[in-house]
Amino acid sequence: MDPSVSRACWRTLEPVHAMVYFAPEVAEEYAALGYDLAANRAAAYFPARAAALGAVSAGVVQAVFHGFAPRAVDAGMHRAWEIATPGQLVQARLRVADRALRRLCGDLLDGPEVAAAAGLAREASAACTPDGRALYAGGARLPWPEPAHLQLWHAVGLLREFRGDGHVSALVVEGLSGLEAGVLQVAQGDAWTREPLRKTRGWTTEQWDAAVAGLQERGLVDADAQLTEQGRTVRQRVEDRTDELALPPWRRLGEERCSQLRALVRPLSKAIVAAGGIGIR
Repeated sequence: MDPSVSRACWRTLEPVHAMVYFAPEVAEEYAALGYDLAANRAAAYFPARAAALGAVSAGVVQAVFHGFAPRAVDAGMHRAWEIATPGQLVQARLRVADRALRRLCGDLLDGPEVAAAAGLAREASAACTPDGRALYAGGARLPWPEPAHLQLWHAVGLLREFRGDGHVSALVVEGLSGLEAGVLQVAQGDAWTREPLRKTRGWTTEQWDAAVAGLQERGLVDADAQLTEQGRTVRQRVEDRTDELALPPWRRLGEERCSQLRALVRPLSKAIVAAGGIGIR
């Protein structure tokens, strides 16, 4: 199977899970557990995503999430497990997913296509393995939720984390830190610009500038912090390796059923994006 199949599946399925990071329902559900998101917005992200791993430390979260500054993770994880247990957060996250998907997708959730998509995505996720895939492994130990749209959400989440774990491995092989990966992403100029990504990930200006200088010394970015030819080669190698490492679940389905899954999920993803469910329109 061509590795590009894994990228195509990821792009189509991504909104179904990723909307949980942008949903306004987050504030209500996590506040009900005792998190003060007005004072600590990072608490809406780090503890909930990490909850499947158990009551892990901020250091573990920083390692497996990879792209965030330690200070951002420390802030997000501050007293996290004193406020609520990982199990409570897992259940709150499911409630967020349920409410947000119903709001964003409406009647689309009631059709037989959702159950069919959930079955295919769950079958695909069964081919994932936990070796070196911490975030996937944590999620894979959780019970499967009901009904079908939550099964689909959970399965897409497993596939997403499996791919993400592989992406981190690809970056590590190239000797790239999470900060350096962010600098290269900005240098490519495809989506993020410097300040929004720097602030979102919690890096200081000094840390960012030091990473740029280091990548310049390695010949990966030029004097204007844009990708050099060598930098483009390295970044493409990371992306290609990520696609390849993400292939096992899609090989399980085969190309025909991968196409079928994408066709089943596409109306949901389009509805989510159109409604601003992942922060864009």
